Amino acid sequence: MDYTELAPHQEVHQTGIIYDLKSLFATLLRVTDPRHARGKQYPLELLLVLILLAKLCGENTPTGIADWVTYRIDALAAMKLLPKNKAPCHMTYRRVLQLIVSPDELERLLSEYHQSCLKTGTELVFSLDGKTVRGTIPTGETRGTHLLSLYVPGQGLVLMEAKVDQKKNEIVVAPEILKQVCLTGVIVIADAMHTQRDTSQQVLQAGGDYVWVAKGNQARTLWAIQKLFVHEACNLKNGAPLSKDIRTAETVNKGHGRREKRTLWASTELNDYLDWPGVAQVFRIERVIWHEKYRGYTRQVVYGLTSLSPERASPKKLLALIRQYWEIETGLHYRRDVTLKEDATRLTLGNAGHIMAILNNAVIGLCLQNGFQNLAQARRLFNAKPELAFDLLCFAKTHSC
Repeated sequence: MDYTELAPHQEVHQTGIIYDLKSLFATLLRVTDPRHARGKQYPLELLLVLILLAKLCGENTPTGIADWVTYRIDALAAMKLLPKNKAPCHMTYRRVLQLIVSPDELERLLSEYHQSCLKTGTELVFSLDGKTVRGTIPTGETRGTHLLSLYVPGQGLVLMEAKVDQKKNEIVVAPEILKQVCLTGVIVIADAMHTQRDTSQQVLQAGGDYVWVAKGNQARTLWAIQKLFVHEACNLKNGAPLSKDIRTAETVNKGHGRREKRTLWASTELNDYLDWPGVAQVFRIERVIWHEKYRGYTRQVVYGLTSLSPERASPKKLLALIRQYWEIETGLHYRRDVTLKEDATRLTLGNAGHIMAILNNAVIGLCLQNGFQNLAQARRLFNAKPELAFDLLCFAKTHSC
């Protein structure tokens, strides 16, 4: 293809690869390469593309990635990713992961890329949660790389991610993450660790709303919410109706050998009592799960508070929002752990584990943004047709990302 044949939104790489200016390939071109020109055999962006391409096609480790590339030299040379009869060894990929790429820079660039892909126009939920990359825990130690992620359920995008070092905790890092994204009209949902007054105030001042779970780290708030709903539960048990202020919703879900019933009660009775920024409702969720395998029930009750008013968030909607929050576990952490084998991949040297986690986020985002909801199935397809995976890297979806 000649330069004159390029569309306005396209460019050509020095190797002849055609790519969209808003594609992930274009983002990888901006990654700083600290290597000296002498002895450099492969451009850094092409090494990162080869890693992502192999991961999209089913490989998880540097050795597996190197073998996958070596076995497909001819096909990858035709894609202009490699010179003929020459492929990087596994130590080249390890050096890139351990020493060459800056995790802070790559996190920033992938954050910009994912924020440019964000689909707006509907109410957005951001899930905030942390995960330890267990494959980075050195032998004899108990702590590895711990990452706090801001994830968009349904879209598969990690908008921000930051490392939580041993001198800090998630509570300190979360405000820094939230500062770097637009929260106007967004509902931020997190676990009990992030149920903090300062974080609530920050979200509200940025034009967003919050949904928090209350636990022992906010003992007074938890006690007040519990007292309100325990009184209502006792009245209901004794045959009396719920108070007029209590609004309720219930859902039942079946699947995977269990039946789960969720019941939510919401109230505005504590709005003036609680010393909490912007609180508009408190709620109680009871989960009763029937396990077919064990022929028994488990029961859990959690309490929470939100800045969403009853007019903006009915009990049914609150149940749906909290269910959306858990997509960070099923949609992000589960895919990284189980499908991409993140925890089972031992990468304890340098920044390797952190960089691989960032690339795993990119793989998940690429697939979900392009309609591949089943990541394992998508990887089998791409392994049979690597050119499809290469297109995901080089071309933005309908040029809208």
